[in-house]
Amino acid sequence: SERERNFMLVPVLNKDGRSLMPCHAAKARRMLREGTATVVKRTPFVIKLVYGSSGYRQPMTLGADSGYLHVGISGVTDGKEVYAADVGLRKDMVKLNAERNHYRRGRRQRHTWYRKPRFDNRKKPEGWLAPSIQNKLDTQVKLIEKTARILPITRVVVEVAAFDIQKIQNPDIEDTGYQNGAQKGFWNVREYVMHRDDHTCQQCKGKSKDPVFTVHHIETRQTGGNRPDNLVTVCKTCHGKISRGEIAPEFKECHGFRAAAFMTMVRWKLIDRLRKLGYDACHTYGHVTKTNRVELGLEKSHVNDAFVIAGGTYQKRATVYEIKQVRKCNRKLRRGDRSQTNNTAPRRVHGFQRYDKVRWKDTECFIFGRRSSGYFDLRRLDGTRIHKSASYKDLSLLESAQTLLIERTALIPNLRGWGLRAAC
Repeated sequence: SERERNFMLVPVLNKDGRSLMPCHAAKARRMLREGTATVVKRTPFVIKLVYGSSGYRQPMTLGADSGYLHVGISGVTDGKEVYAADVGLRKDMVKLNAERNHYRRGRRQRHTWYRKPRFDNRKKPEGWLAPSIQNKLDTQVKLIEKTARILPITRVVVEVAAFDIQKIQNPDIEDTGYQNGAQKGFWNVREYVMHRDDHTCQQCKGKSKDPVFTVHHIETRQTGGNRPDNLVTVCKTCHGKISRGEIAPEFKECHGFRAAAFMTMVRWKLIDRLRKLGYDACHTYGHVTKTNRVELGLEKSHVNDAFVIAGGTYQKRATVYEIKQVRKCNRKLRRGDRSQTNNTAPRRVHGFQRYDKVRWKDTECFIFGRRSSGYFDLRRLDGTRIHKSASYKDLSLLESAQTLLIERTALIPNLRGWGLRAAC
């Protein structure tokens, strides 16, 4: 029903900022009208009591379904689920780091350094992770911390997993098979790829009669790397046509095992970070989550997995918040590899910037593109386009841009007259 769909619980903070048990939206509206509470955050909607430094708290478990591209968050008590979020992490970190490496190499070759090189004293600290992996780990810790600021979390449960990638690729591998990989006996990856493809062009299957072969990257080398699964043998003729865009490649894309490698690397680091921050953190395993989810008859999703991880059974479910991680800013002076188009547009245009949450004709959306003339591309977090070119005159600012954009499908109370600032 409409009433059930718009049901929501409002997180409550006491006078000292300590999180209490959430209350119903009707009670929150009453306290705001009576002046016994103030609004401190719009999304998620959080109020703070004006009087009293104590309040009601009960045990609450936060379940986290950790992943490479998505994270599920669920806060569960004995009676109900009070908070749920599906978080989409950034996908552009590897490509941006590869571009940065390319630019730095170019600067070194142009001799534009104004100090003596000091590369010999560089040493990776203990526990070092690649920047893209470290960013995802930090983001997951940040998500749990932000949730714990508004909810009285007493325990955190994280799903961990270890993946045997060689076993995934070859289920029959055992014993010395782990030491004798597929590339054993070959000089390099290129020789192995050509042997694997039987020295035959995988595009034309030898129809071009071109005797010269090369190795082609299915996914760009910046993001896919030089792993054998990302390489394929093609003749020189087909390679030239693919590079010029004359023909479409007919290769099956291989996404690799980034997610499995990520979980293997950070599974215990996440638990250790949470324990050092003072959380009562424990872990569970994927097979346990799957068994419990199937018994409850729930669909496979990150939010449902997080609900089961937190110990959820038949509690009343909460409306899900959609969260998307975006980059903070774009420091490129030029846009594109070959284009000379300047990327020096002002950060704010008529008081608005990219990723601001705005209201356009009673519709809440985000600014995903801006023009210096004052027209903006408005979209929801799932990519749905609200307006391709909306004028700034029709927009009102709801929340300033941040790296974690959050959206809720249910309606929120009308905030006019309650003194809520536009920037939360």
